[in-house]
Amino acid sequence: MEQSLIAAVSGIQANQIYLDVVGSNVANSNTTGYKSQSAQFTDLLAEQIAGASAPISPNQSAGVNAIAVGSGVRIGAVTENLSQGALQQTNVPTDVAIQGTGYLVASQYGQTLFTRDGNLTLDGNGNLATQGGGLIQGWQANAQGVVNTNAPTGSVNIPSGSTMAANPTTAFTVSGNLPAWKGSGTATPISTTLNAYDSLGDAVPVTMTYTPVSGTANQWTVQGSVTSPTGVVSTLWATAPTITFDPTSGQISSVTGATTNANGSLSLPVGSMPAGYAFPAGDTWKFNFAAPGTSGAVTQYSGQQTIALSGQDGYSSGTLASYSIGSDGVITGAFSNGQTLAIGQLAMATFANPSGLADQGNLMYGQSANSGAPLIGTPSTGGRGTLVGGALEGSNVDLSTQLTDLIVAQEAYQANTKVVSTTAANLTALTQMA
Repeated sequence: MEQSLIAAVSGIQANQIYLDVVGSNVANSNTTGYKSQSAQFTDLLAEQIAGASAPISPNQSAGVNAIAVGSGVRIGAVTENLSQGALQQTNVPTDVAIQGTGYLVASQYGQTLFTRDGNLTLDGNGNLATQGGGLIQGWQANAQGVVNTNAPTGSVNIPSGSTMAANPTTAFTVSGNLPAWKGSGTATPISTTLNAYDSLGDAVPVTMTYTPVSGTANQWTVQGSVTSPTGVVSTLWATAPTITFDPTSGQISSVTGATTNANGSLSLPVGSMPAGYAFPAGDTWKFNFAAPGTSGAVTQYSGQQTIALSGQDGYSSGTLASYSIGSDGVITGAFSNGQTLAIGQLAMATFANPSGLADQGNLMYGQSANSGAPLIGTPSTGGRGTLVGGALEGSNVDLSTQLTDLIVAQEAYQANTKVVSTTAANLTALTQMA
């Protein structure tokens, strides 16, 4: 009779833990990145009343099974449901959700921890951190926006008010259409103005003028001019280069004159620029015409002119205006000068047995003897998930399942208490027989 009491008490204890697990799941149904838990029951070592006996041959006696009575139950494990939680768009730049497997890496008080909670923030030093103070780990980009993921990980910093230095122009790309020229009629020049930048980020207005060659079909000259800060206009080339178009395809067939490169682009030493601008010594501008047959190629078709600058590599200085986290964990800064630059990249970790991680609270986990060592690398590589910037992963708790489990746990708990009360009643009856 004591056995039934012991078994019932173990059932009460196990189901109390079951209730605790369900209660924690329900309480965290709205917790970012929370993974629901499940209590796994296992029986205790049974008490053997009689052992098994083998059959006695020939035909003397059959074998007899052992007689054993269970001693109760215990919680064998509390496992986590690692399935993906629903993603919720927040548009907060420091928020990041993990799509797939893996964990963000954080450092706190010298300990390396791991989390699925992407509700991040910036601390007073501009470091990306968890709400509990863990410093998110990754790699910082250099001044050129290059991230070395082979280097050791460290805190990722997004400095407020950081600046990007000006970059002097070295190359232009021109695209668009010049009206078909038959060699006769009025030769009307076409001018477009574009801005280059010097070493200090000052805009340098450059006017490109295309003039049909009188009496020669399918040929245009091109000349550039720059106006100095004091209003002095300087011509770029002593002799205007000539652009020749194929009369059948309307594509450029040759560019001649001035300093012409092998790819048909025009070169211009910046030393010939007017005074008042700051250019690096020995700098050379290259005027590139979009290649024939490509999108945006310089053409000569009937119709309106659309010739214009389609790109150039210079820009003024700028300050950090905003930033975003990409699927590969790269933090890209957008600057006030219209340029973008990588600021850093977040690291992610995977484990051979993520269920074996040690729960440290605050949605943080630590490596354990059964989790395996963390495999740290970049998102979307090595089986690691991808990141979704401006979003959070919701809890994967299914409330309908938890409420059902709550009823099951309650009934089991009450049933075990009934066994205790019944056993107690029987013990009382036995004592009253004396």
